Amino acid sequence: MTDHSDVPTPTNPPATTGVTTEAGGPASGHGAGRARERTDVDAIAERYLDALVELSPITATSLGVPGHDHELDDLSPEGNAAAARLRERTLAELGRATPADDVDRVTVAAMTERLGLAQERWQAGFDDMSLNVIASPLQGVRDVFDLMPQQSGADWQTVTTRLAAVPAALAGYRESLLSARERGLVSPQRQVVACAEQTRDLVGPEGYFARLVEGAAADGEPLSGPARTALEQAARQAADAYAETADWLERELLPHAPEADACGRERYALESRYFLGAEVDLEETYAWGQREVADLHAQMAAIADGLEPGASVERGVEILDADERYQLHGTDALRAWMQERADEVIAQLGDVHFDIPGPVRRIECMIAPTQTGGIYYTGPSDDFSRPGRMWWSVPRGNTEFRTWSELTTVYHEGVPGHHLQVAQTVYRSALLNRWRRLEAWTSGHGEGWALYAERLMAELGHMDDPGNRMGWLAGQSLRAARVVIDIGVHCGFDAPDEVGGGAWDHDKAWTYLTRYGFMDEKVLRFELDRYLGWPGQAPSYKIGERLWLSLREEVKQREGDGFDLKAFHRRALDLGGVGLDTLRDAVLGEL
Repeated sequence: MTDHSDVPTPTNPPATTGVTTEAGGPASGHGAGRARERTDVDAIAERYLDALVELSPITATSLGVPGHDHELDDLSPEGNAAAARLRERTLAELGRATPADDVDRVTVAAMTERLGLAQERWQAGFDDMSLNVIASPLQGVRDVFDLMPQQSGADWQTVTTRLAAVPAALAGYRESLLSARERGLVSPQRQVVACAEQTRDLVGPEGYFARLVEGAAADGEPLSGPARTALEQAARQAADAYAETADWLERELLPHAPEADACGRERYALESRYFLGAEVDLEETYAWGQREVADLHAQMAAIADGLEPGASVERGVEILDADERYQLHGTDALRAWMQERADEVIAQLGDVHFDIPGPVRRIECMIAPTQTGGIYYTGPSDDFSRPGRMWWSVPRGNTEFRTWSELTTVYHEGVPGHHLQVAQTVYRSALLNRWRRLEAWTSGHGEGWALYAERLMAELGHMDDPGNRMGWLAGQSLRAARVVIDIGVHCGFDAPDEVGGGAWDHDKAWTYLTRYGFMDEKVLRFELDRYLGWPGQAPSYKIGERLWLSLREEVKQREGDGFDLKAFHRRALDLGGVGLDTLRDAVLGEL
């Protein structure tokens, strides 16, 4: 059971043609109610977004801003410094701005918090040293091709041009890694080795670039002639650049990489604030995570006993895995099942627990072109000509799937999880500026909401089936175990007695994760590498859910009998992907 692969920003593909509103009229200014007049603060936010996509074509493609799909980012130290200068200018403008209304006050608070923390991370050298198994420029350059149209000859010409830009982008990235190395900032050995292996998986006859060329088709016909020749050449250049980077990582970075995985308490505190948009007591949160793990395991044990008297949790998992009612055969069946579940929830929750505008009622479920095992969501274009999409990256050779363990993930990535959260924000063009709708994102807010959405489905009775409930609890158990491992390892807290106490090491972390992760070994190996290489991110799911639930309870206490769940969801989601402290202050009217 995997979850959102967590690129830092949910992706929103290109905006082009028109879409209709719920009433059937044109979608210009879509979003309920009369369009809000644009303010000076909105202008600052939108100038920042326009400048950002000029600096980062990858971000442009991700956010659905046209005109940059043929380019790649300058990933060198100068490219990172240019982004920092943009943030610095924007922060100065925000400091001089006078908010015109509550929407502006949220924008100023959210941008100041997001850009300010990004500046702290850049000044500490974290941008230049960025290398991990899931969310570094090494993956970002490759991943952006998944979001590019690949239907027409013109589409493939754009893909070809961007492929040809890969060598320069990776050369700039290597410059940044060298610059960080000179400051003594190198990712741990485990990350360097794993990233080199990942990179080699992209090249060769079974690698991504070869398969991209093999499957290239324009208007339903295989790409041929000069267009195919150019694509083949550009793909070889990109593959060679990745192969060169793999060798370079082992030659130039690995000898300088620290053996220890932990980043240390000081860095962890900053990373935690960055991913949450809130500051939490790390000791208290570490202890809470251990209590959550124990409670979830007890609930799973009760379900296992109901499946077979005296059965352990592990035995309960075996029983469910063998139950044909939860089995799907083949990726076509998997995709169809995902789509059916997403459409079903939209029909059931719309107008009852959520306001779901017409364009947001469409979601596409896809089998991803990669084979990593991740499940993730990409948002719609600004005009909804390209809908929000839930992607399943099926590992090579996997043909059998178990719905009991994956239904909760469909709720997480699709509806009422990321799709309602991201697509509804994109829809609110009458209310929010483009930065708020398209680029604002905080992991604790986004992933916390998605876990809250899973819990909401359980609260509403959609997880009453013992297998599906076991799957939800197993997913929660993994997220709680992350809190313990991630905080414990990186901050140097004592390990739980059940794994031997004392200082954490890789073996203790692996023992703890396998005890409470309930996933295939290959997936768990990747999960652990992820925690060790991306400090502070993985706990943002469960901690974010905790803060979302706390906010809901606080609003309920304030409003008493007048509390309306649908109104709470609407009020919170209309704010967009702000940090969790900003979310709380805005919902409670304390900004």
